[in-house]
Amino acid sequence: MKKAVLFLAVMFAVSISAQDIKPTFEKMGKMVKATYFHDNGEIAQTGYMLNGKLHGDWVMFNVEGKKIATGQYQNGQKTGKWFFWQKDELSEVDYTDNRVAQVKNWSHGDAVTVNQ
Repeated sequence: MKKAVLFLAVMFAVSISAQDIKPTFEKMGKMVKATYFHDNGEIAQTGYMLNGKLHGDWVMFNVEGKKIATGQYQNGQKTGKWFFWQKDELSEVDYTDNRVAQVKNWSHGDAVTVNQ
């Protein structure tokens, strides 16, 4: 019985501490800056919205806070060059009309500079 009560107490404490972190929205002129969080409190993604649609620069991060993607939206659609980082690889993806038009991949050792 003591073990059951202790187990329930621990489960209750864990459930209280494991609450979702709500996104933040900050009005900036006509745009709204949105920030979404991982369960551990690290930023998951941040960017802007216009008229309720993703618009402008967006940056995504993994649960450790490391940047994993960056790019732009225009009226809710991906546009232009997006960059995706995964382990020792960088992918450059060009979007046209919200569709992948071209993909370039670089691995560790390739010289690439990305100003994002």
